[in-house]
Amino acid sequence: MSKRSSATIGEERRIRVISGRLRAQQKRVTAPIRRGVYLVPVAITSIGLLIGFYAIVASLSRHFELAAVLITVAFFCDGLDGRIARASRTSSQFGVEYDSLSDLVAFGVAPATLAYTWALAPAGVWGAAVSGLFVVCAALRLARFNIQAASVDKSRFVGLPVPGAATMIAGSALAYSYFELDSPRALCGFGLLLVLALTALMVSRVPYPSFKALDWHKRAPVELLLAVLVFAALLFAMPQFTAFALAAAYVLSGPILMALGEQMHEKVSVLRPVAPQRSDDSAQPAPATPSAPQSIARARRTGSLEGI
Repeated sequence: MSKRSSATIGEERRIRVISGRLRAQQKRVTAPIRRGVYLVPVAITSIGLLIGFYAIVASLSRHFELAAVLITVAFFCDGLDGRIARASRTSSQFGVEYDSLSDLVAFGVAPATLAYTWALAPAGVWGAAVSGLFVVCAALRLARFNIQAASVDKSRFVGLPVPGAATMIAGSALAYSYFELDSPRALCGFGLLLVLALTALMVSRVPYPSFKALDWHKRAPVELLLAVLVFAALLFAMPQFTAFALAAAYVLSGPILMALGEQMHEKVSVLRPVAPQRSDDSAQPAPATPSAPQSIARARRTGSLEGI
């Protein structure tokens, strides 16, 4: 009996040693792959940031159509990095903050520069002021999104998303070039109204649909598949006008939802007051609440959030 028990114990020890070595070997093999997967979404975010910078350069060089195309490419990069991070479970607070900074450049500064150099320059100081207001409201919209990400309905955005406003400006520039229009005064007036409207929608509480909550594994109806095919055909036939039409449809979807009676949930406070620290050592500390980056990272890990 003792011999059997000692033999069993020895066998269990050998199994533990072997399994420990296997786990160590697995860590050595998977750690570089894990780091590589972690670098993929950050690399895509960096590409989107660089594309936004080159869009600014193209706008200053008066290559407006190229700048609009670059902003559109940055839009796809913004959607791709979050999707890869969620699929590979490599979301992090660093990635969330870096994605917000990239969005501010690619979808805040770049479209504002395009709008000013393409349409608002004849307005002089007023054109520069409206363009600067767009950048400020884009930054406020991104900051509000970071704060409210874990406390609002995941199927709706609160206000027009910054990439949606940027693609609307880029699509307008592409459509203007496609139809070969040449009316600086009319373009300046249209540009002022467009940028002001987009600025107001970004900081508003108008509900906008969020496609990140959709379950892409479910079967889609035949009508939806047909609509996607039609839009794909139009995108190849008339890419400039189709980009403008899709951006305009999304911008108008928010006011349409509000006109149909849809409202956002109870307003979430953005500027939360910070309670002063007590000097009394005997006072019990207040329960810790998760910070905004932690809430966003947790939401992305669960798949309820995405670059922007």
